[in-house]
Amino acid sequence: MPETRTTHLPVLLVDDDKTGCSMMALTLREAGIKNVHSISDSRQVLPFLAEHGAALILLDLIMPHISGEELLGAIRLEHPEIQVVVISGANELNLAVECMKLGVLDYLSKPVESTRLIVSVKNALRINAMQGELLSLKKRMLEDSLDNPGAFAAFKTKSSKMRALFQYTEVIACSPQAILITGETGVGKELMARAVHHLSGVRGEFVSVNAAGLDDATFSDTLFGHKKGAFTGADQAREGLIARAAGGTLFLDEIGDMEERSQIKLLRLLQEREYYPVGSDILKKTTARIVAVTNCNLQERVAEKLFRRDLYYRLCTHEIHIPPLRDRCEDIPLLLEHFLNEAVLAYQKSRPAISVSAISHLLGLSFPGNVRELKAMIYDAVARYKGGELTAGSFGGQRKGITAVSDMASQNNSNGQGIDSLFGHFPTLREIEEYLINEAMRRSADNINTAAAMLGITRQTISNHRKK
Repeated sequence: MPETRTTHLPVLLVDDDKTGCSMMALTLREAGIKNVHSISDSRQVLPFLAEHGAALILLDLIMPHISGEELLGAIRLEHPEIQVVVISGANELNLAVECMKLGVLDYLSKPVESTRLIVSVKNALRINAMQGELLSLKKRMLEDSLDNPGAFAAFKTKSSKMRALFQYTEVIACSPQAILITGETGVGKELMARAVHHLSGVRGEFVSVNAAGLDDATFSDTLFGHKKGAFTGADQAREGLIARAAGGTLFLDEIGDMEERSQIKLLRLLQEREYYPVGSDILKKTTARIVAVTNCNLQERVAEKLFRRDLYYRLCTHEIHIPPLRDRCEDIPLLLEHFLNEAVLAYQKSRPAISVSAISHLLGLSFPGNVRELKAMIYDAVARYKGGELTAGSFGGQRKGITAVSDMASQNNSNGQGIDSLFGHFPTLREIEEYLINEAMRRSADNINTAAAMLGITRQTISNHRKK
């Protein structure tokens, strides 16, 4: 069977009781589980699985032709990845227990109670999805592959950290669960959210809502809409952005700053996939996929009782943390080239040359504003460019509040965290030399010329050191 996303695989009901089967299928569809298939003849099950696969099988034990117990053994042998929930009558409990020993996830007693059925099926699908994601992630990591590199074209990077992040994003993009994207200001969180939207294959819109600074009333009206007459000035009904995002992606920006009442409403939306427009008592369902973004440390906000713990755990089922630019310095020369080309087109200027000292200067900055700040610096340098090379002085790092690495080292020294704390002892000259060369090579993405310029030594000195 070809590789298939687990979220697209059917839930298979196997029971010779056609009426009971139809009722269970209807219950599941009303609960939002749309891809449900029923088989009343147990002889058709294995051929169906060979052709279509399944995420979950609800299996009756007592059936003509091939019993559920026999079928279970064949499924475990040929399709061990498929979750199985057994359906048993009251007098079949011992048989159900034996099936549980064979790896059955759960058993349901006939007549099957609706709530119990829905909870069991959703739990099984969640486990199936996680297993599929782990297998897919393992495959990508081992092969170091990306199925859709074009989805990440907006990121200019050669960082191994970012590539691993792209691989993880490809794995989780089709999951129906919410995705939380974290990282400092300027690292590209919205770009990642758009990549998720592209990879998910949803046909609806990408709809953005900035939750920062919105009081609960404004948040509710923006997200859920309102009915006519809900409040003064509500002359006509208006649907919210959640309705506009139907079948697509709802992008919630800066969710760490939401009011507590808004957090409760978002939690219900995530748990039940339903909401009430303002002033309405008519419950509405949503099919929007939710991607939330924050530059806050939500765990700290939970500890400070500023963010609900249950909402945090609901959001972080899948978390994508984008590393800051200072942790992937090898991307700086690549981003410099990219933004420089953009800037000369924007300002209609000839492309300036970049001095080695300028690259060295940029590699030594910590960039609290990350990629966005680097872009602003480059555009500013090109706007002021009048000829010659762009040098370290062309990039006003200190004027813009960027802290140089050397300044941070000085600060550590003044705080009593000197060179001893860096090495664990007072280092020898040879240890310092090795550390500085290795660090310069790391920051220059293994470019010997750039590293030599940073250290103020010759290229040959570094080459000789590496030979040793």
